[in-house]
Amino acid sequence: MAKQHDVVFVTSEMYPFSKTGGLADVLGALPQALAAQGLNVAVVTPLYGRLSSAGYQLRLVAPDCHVGYPWPPITAEIYQADCQGVTVYFVQREEYFDRRAYYNTYKGDYFDNCERFNFFCKATIAWLRRLGAAPRVIHANDWQAALVCAYIAWHRTFDPYWAQTRTIQTIHNLAFQGRFDARLFFESGLPDHFWHMDGCEFWGDFNLLKSGIAYADMVTTVSPSYAEEILTPEFGCGLEGILNKRRPVLRGILNGADYEVWNPSGNRFLPCCYDPDNLDGKKVCKQELIREMFLSDMLEDRPLLGFIGRIRRQKGIDLLIDLIPRLMRQGLGIVILGEGNLEFEAKLLDLMEEYHGQLAVQIGYTEDLAHRIHAGCDIFLMPSSYEPCGLTQMYALRYGTPPVATAVGGLRDTIVPHPEPEATGFTFPVADPGLFSGAIQDAVRLFGDKEAWRAMVRRTMLQDFSWRRAAGRYIEVYEELRSRGPD
Repeated sequence: MAKQHDVVFVTSEMYPFSKTGGLADVLGALPQALAAQGLNVAVVTPLYGRLSSAGYQLRLVAPDCHVGYPWPPITAEIYQADCQGVTVYFVQREEYFDRRAYYNTYKGDYFDNCERFNFFCKATIAWLRRLGAAPRVIHANDWQAALVCAYIAWHRTFDPYWAQTRTIQTIHNLAFQGRFDARLFFESGLPDHFWHMDGCEFWGDFNLLKSGIAYADMVTTVSPSYAEEILTPEFGCGLEGILNKRRPVLRGILNGADYEVWNPSGNRFLPCCYDPDNLDGKKVCKQELIREMFLSDMLEDRPLLGFIGRIRRQKGIDLLIDLIPRLMRQGLGIVILGEGNLEFEAKLLDLMEEYHGQLAVQIGYTEDLAHRIHAGCDIFLMPSSYEPCGLTQMYALRYGTPPVATAVGGLRDTIVPHPEPEATGFTFPVADPGLFSGAIQDAVRLFGDKEAWRAMVRRTMLQDFSWRRAAGRYIEVYEELRSRGPD
């Protein structure tokens, strides 16, 4: 019999193996932080065709894991790797996961995403059942893994193997719910009595994230402020009803930053490293970024603003696009890295042609350039309309690049706004172009006071949002969950 796992995370992404955004960073760091505190931790994730082995050896441990209804003849291959104290299991089925992208192409979502991730959840449960020792906690993340919670709630009614297993559903972004045609529920293998307004049904559709919220023993979000916001119609994305019903088991736990990776001290991606006591290297990083992005040398003494994120409205890119001409007339510089909405991408590229030497736009995402932008810019922009937690502002703080951000979700929980005495950045209450512009102007004015700016930069770098702190809070939640019966 295998040694019992204390926690098994189920996720569609995990850095360094797969990544499209912050979910992968969280799952690349939190399991390791928990393992460092003595827990036996595992992760289950798909084996994508684009997956990187990241130098880890993947070995086949089960060539024929039977998934079961509604796929009786179909099996999954299970691979395993050991990643810094964490066991990682990979679910492989070529027709579902060997694709150019994880979830969609520029044409839209894959038509069979419901079947793909239902298969993933069923395969996860089938594999954990074969281990011979049920995990104490199964921790599902976002809609792609949410059906695990529903299946476990059902399986506990007839299979004593799962009697002591508790489930958690973590919401990383409530806007992405996995909403599909009702037909797919009745083909999923879940019992018919799960189809109701407090279960898997959502306005006549099959909602995967709602299924996890409804049937998990506990629900968590990635910041305390976001846990409060999603109970309201403004931020609840239509799920505020079920979330208020589950409010007694809803917790908000702030994500952490992986300072082993995101740190300007000893960083292999930077031309020059630096720390709070020696900021000379940040000036070198700015000079090199200006040259790398073909910007004007005049920006060495003027504020250089950075934006890293998805090119879509949620991240406030529309607000930034509207402000670019005004910021260019001020003689500021901007570096943008990201991808997303094709219309916004095209506008940004047109603006780059118009403001050559002041505006640099890189469509796509590369990890090394992200580090250099964090280090080389003076001010970091996050005008999000909502932000469940945000990780890039934590990275910006550690790199000494004060953020200008909307005071929502995790941004409100991590940035001390100017002009408070211990300010680490600049915030504005809602995603409004005038308020955003005003916050940028506040930052630019403070940048002109070299002594005050240097003091703020040093304060930002001394902030501690390590995963050690977040892991401790999760351990408290696991203990709370284990101390009581299933919900």
